[in-house]
Amino acid sequence: MGYRVVVVGATGNVGREMMNILAEREFPCDEIAAVASSRSQGTEVEFGDSGRMLKVQNIENFDFTGWDIALFAAGSGPTKIHAPRAAAQGCVVIDNSSLYRMDPDVPLVVPEVNPEAIDGYKARNIIANPNCSTAQLVVALKPLHDAATIKRVVVSTYQSVSGAGKEGMDELFEQSRNIFVGDPAAPKKFTKQIAFNVIPHIDVFLDDGYTKEEWKMVVETKKILDPKIKLTATCVRVPVFVGHSEAVSIEFENEITAKQAQDILRESPGVMLVDKREDGGYVTPVECVGDYATFVSRVREDSTVENGIVLWCVSDNLRKGAALNAVQIAELLGRRHLKKG
Repeated sequence: MGYRVVVVGATGNVGREMMNILAEREFPCDEIAAVASSRSQGTEVEFGDSGRMLKVQNIENFDFTGWDIALFAAGSGPTKIHAPRAAAQGCVVIDNSSLYRMDPDVPLVVPEVNPEAIDGYKARNIIANPNCSTAQLVVALKPLHDAATIKRVVVSTYQSVSGAGKEGMDELFEQSRNIFVGDPAAPKKFTKQIAFNVIPHIDVFLDDGYTKEEWKMVVETKKILDPKIKLTATCVRVPVFVGHSEAVSIEFENEITAKQAQDILRESPGVMLVDKREDGGYVTPVECVGDYATFVSRVREDSTVENGIVLWCVSDNLRKGAALNAVQIAELLGRRHLKKG
């Protein structure tokens, strides 16, 4: 006996990826509904690569009564309206937007890192999915924190345009093509040209000079992993279609060597260590696309602090950073709370 599952935002990048991953992982669905805005009503989306097509239903009048789980990939605006409605109708919401992440009554969950946090979902009937850059970071940090206790993290991100949705991907493609043929490449989605460039600006600026994306990494890491960890981030958009990369410097309370860190990461859930000190002995965004893992490479000791490790971390942001983590939360919810059969 399986679950009745709703995917909200089923026509977007993340929503489609949720459908693919539900099918790939053979999530026990007795019934699945594809839901989106009125603009997409009546269009069809494929469930996995099975050829099974689902007709998209309008979120405005969708009744969540009797449905078990709703995976929301609709953005904060629609989520603010419809997630509480779904939760009130008895459907557990797993939300990919930033809306509920810092709500003290809503658990923020990465199953490999803090699975026990999911037990607090009943307060609101809502579970939050973290920011894409945070999700892969904490998967890499968790086992190292358990081993040597992290004091401070300095992270620079190299985030793909798919993190800005289909418009971001289209802009990179169109600008690249235009530049090759000598046409104008004026920015629309991004603040500056993204093709053949990098932009040190993701989300809005805050009063302290950091961006909201950088703030999210700080507060979400504290909520998921440990409130005592100090973290500073610089988040950069790069001309890559899919896959976020991070250069991470970690300071520990206790001694840890690069070899120890490698041994720990090699055995850690959700992590794939690819760390050969030779040409090509590391993972880049192109190679991580379509994979479930958070890849870690370039593990080495930081001689500028007493107990320091530096590493390179890469993951498919549409998967572990969004859709995969949401489906893993649904699997965890089923194991711990919504057992069927």
